[in-house]
Amino acid sequence: MATVTHVFSIDYVATLLDEDAELLQAIVSNDDNLSYGSSSSVYTGPDEAITSLTRDGIEELEQMLTNARRTADEWNDFLEAFIDDGELIARI
Repeated sequence: MATVTHVFSIDYVATLLDEDAELLQAIVSNDDNLSYGSSSSVYTGPDEAITSLTRDGIEELEQMLTNARRTADEWNDFLEAFIDDGELIARI
């Protein structure tokens, strides 16, 4: 793996991919959903952190979303598997 020299905030990734930031946060909040090293936490204060992704992490996330959207059933199954918030699922 190449040395990571920059990362992208989850909010910026949401803008780049035209996705909901809360959806992306829900997906990457589980370390098992992306390859090791694809995401990291950036601490902005003693009790505050934002999630960031590497370029590889963005590509992996984008591929995951593309595959999940192949059919409506797959998309619904995907949302149910990754999101515990019924209101967020309904909004997405």
